[in-house]
Amino acid sequence: MSKLLIKNAKTMVTCDDQDRVLENVNLLIENGVITYIGPDHQTADEEIDASHHLVYPGLVNTHHHLYQTFTRNLPDVQNMELFDWLVYLYELWKNLDDEVIYYSTMTGLGELLKTGCTTAFDHHYVFPQGSESGIMEAQFASADQLGMRLHAARGSMDLSKKDGGLPPDSVVQDIDTILKDSERLVKKFHDPAEFSMHQVVLAPCSPFSVTTDLMKETAKLARHLGVRLHTHLAETMDEEVYVKEHYNMRPLEFMETLGWTGSDVWYAHGIFFNDDELKFLAKTQTGVAHCPCSNMKLSSGICKVPRMLELGVPVGLGVDGSASNDGSNLLEDLRVSYLLHRLNSSTKAPTGYDILKMATRGSATLLGRKDIGSLEVGKAGDLFMIDTRNLALVGTLQDPKSLLGTVGWKNSVANTVVAGKVVVRDGQLVNVDEREMAEKANAVDYQFLARK
Repeated sequence: MSKLLIKNAKTMVTCDDQDRVLENVNLLIENGVITYIGPDHQTADEEIDASHHLVYPGLVNTHHHLYQTFTRNLPDVQNMELFDWLVYLYELWKNLDDEVIYYSTMTGLGELLKTGCTTAFDHHYVFPQGSESGIMEAQFASADQLGMRLHAARGSMDLSKKDGGLPPDSVVQDIDTILKDSERLVKKFHDPAEFSMHQVVLAPCSPFSVTTDLMKETAKLARHLGVRLHTHLAETMDEEVYVKEHYNMRPLEFMETLGWTGSDVWYAHGIFFNDDELKFLAKTQTGVAHCPCSNMKLSSGICKVPRMLELGVPVGLGVDGSASNDGSNLLEDLRVSYLLHRLNSSTKAPTGYDILKMATRGSATLLGRKDIGSLEVGKAGDLFMIDTRNLALVGTLQDPKSLLGTVGWKNSVANTVVAGKVVVRDGQLVNVDEREMAEKANAVDYQFLARK
């Protein structure tokens, strides 16, 4: 029985159904689960003094490509839009191997933990020939070493350049190989139990890199195995043109014909849905992962988040691939989302607190989780803390609920806790030597980028 006490928290933003903000409160986590929130001191194996801290539920990232961490800030792609960007980078990504995956995942998840994210979803869909058996194994090993909850996608592509798609032949697979490996990975890693640390999602990449047969068969398999479905959709006008030319339908209509709508499905981006389509998403409870930094960098467009929230579309927050962001900091995307929609929608924009709830409870909904996303008795002991004695917070503490959107937090958080275990302490990762890991990761990255 392990017990962690967050003691005398100055302010705790719970994100619960009542939107409670608690002052001078204690929170006890036993065996990874919150068992007490209130004024009384509780005995514990470990205590963290939070008398100068803001305490928030752990953030939940709903869309990422962790392997892209090793292709950040490349000069040749900084001014490209999505299709050209992908074509260029596939020539690098076709050289991925287990070591690159391990260290890029360690880097991306480590940055997420240091900025308050406690659960991450990664969409991996590039499987170079001969690498299939070790990629997701490397990802889960990284998450376990760092102490983070990971939802990992067994992504896929079966439409290469010779078939009219974008990726090279060496990173696409046939349907039978994809489905067989998908089932293997679900059986090996997927834990559907409450408070699980590992889950698997099936996630063909996008309408322009997969066949209709792969989409249909993946949906059937996912529902047979009881796992969720994810893909990119309505990200760019180029995608919309492609789908109309090839299938004579708009992207969402196309997804509906394939069995790809419903409460077990969420899409990345969702920028180019019209109002009727947004109403359909709300009716079917099909979700959207909003990735503002990536959408801005690739000049893709602005997701209609204010209208989605108004209609009741499930919306979460994501950082997207590190090469289109170029980081793994969900706190940054939280503030950028707030500012972007203030600029674009003025008084109809979500508040800073609305965006926080999108990054916690909204994101948890996309992942099908009811055990994370808020600080309540019976929920997972996932949280992060910010020290109010920092100069950057002077004059900002009147509204802790909205602070992360309106003001933002631009440093590492003070502490991050996952399943009742401290994984970031005083701004540093607990379970790895950051300098040693960064040095090794850089060396692996240089070798990777030098491959032909």
